[in-house]
Amino acid sequence: MLEKALKGGRGYWVWIAFLLIVAATGFFFYLRQLDYGLGITGMSRDVSWGLYIAQFTFLVGVAASAVMLVLPYYLHDYKAFGKITVLGEFLAVSAVIMCVLFIFVDLGQPSRVMNVLLHPSPTSILFWDMIVLSGYLVINIFTGWVILSCNRKEIPPPGWVKPLIYLSIPWAVSIHTVTAFIYAGLPGRSFWLTAIMAPRFLASAFASGPALLIIFCLILKRYGRFDAGEKAIQALSKIVAYALATSIFFVLVELFTAFYSQIPEHARHFQYLFAGLEGHHNLVPWMWTSAGLAFTALAMLIVPQIRRREGWLAVACTAVFVSLWIEKGLGLVITGFIPSPLDAITEYHPTGTEIAITLGVWAIGLMILTLFYKIFISVQNDIEGTRFKNNN
Repeated sequence: MLEKALKGGRGYWVWIAFLLIVAATGFFFYLRQLDYGLGITGMSRDVSWGLYIAQFTFLVGVAASAVMLVLPYYLHDYKAFGKITVLGEFLAVSAVIMCVLFIFVDLGQPSRVMNVLLHPSPTSILFWDMIVLSGYLVINIFTGWVILSCNRKEIPPPGWVKPLIYLSIPWAVSIHTVTAFIYAGLPGRSFWLTAIMAPRFLASAFASGPALLIIFCLILKRYGRFDAGEKAIQALSKIVAYALATSIFFVLVELFTAFYSQIPEHARHFQYLFAGLEGHHNLVPWMWTSAGLAFTALAMLIVPQIRRREGWLAVACTAVFVSLWIEKGLGLVITGFIPSPLDAITEYHPTGTEIAITLGVWAIGLMILTLFYKIFISVQNDIEGTRFKNNN
């Protein structure tokens, strides 16, 4: 089936060429970073995680979202998701690959990646994060590819696939839970030291991932001659609405806890986020943009008349995606360092090198996703063509 990715129209190859150029540019700047060191980035002694880890944290949620298709379809026989379950699994594969690449570029030296493998430490949350991400990647590659191959031949999938599919459900929850524990397990960082960090991660994941999948389904309907079905799209949009509402609720709970209890170590982080602190307000416009987009998207998604119109649904899902990209990435990661445990404020500004490398990794992920989706669409068209010939 791989040969199907090598066939496409002019628009397809222009898109692939564009992604290759962006990826190559990112790789060029990564070589500069490799030569100079992480000092070429905006990170510092006080803010040691920046744009790279922010993308990693957000994309883990996008990867975990595949479970919102797998669980209803395979456990509850919700047949409307039958046509797009493989799309969700392929989205998870590309998201996990981007997660790995962002960790790779953040470590500075490639040799440091091998330290996790050569010197495993079961007491390290990072070690377990590597285990669950690698396992989830393998599971989704195998299940997605095998099911697509069986669909092409119009035969039922082999029996050994079902246990892997069922395993992927708790595994999807585990990748985001373990990632959340990386933050929640740091006692010196009061902003992250909360018991609902993992639930916050899962709620935002189950909103951002399905929202992105809806956007892709609408794009495929317009340009790829693939219709996921209104029932499936509307069911996904309801999932996004419920998950987004839960995510907003969790943030409001955190705000209440911080300000009603008047704990300075916790409140000052949120003050920096939404109002600025001692003249430092780098993230304030970002966070108010995130909040505005979140509430606007929620209002649009809970009104059926708006949700059923594809144009407005695309706008709402884009707002969800951008809002949670800001809140889950930049807002969550960077604010954990500002102010520092010693009450110092060191603002973070990503450099052009960081932005170029980040765009390069995103280009690689989107290219992998494009190739997977091209294969999927070609197989679906072959199946429909065969059925049409048989009926005539």
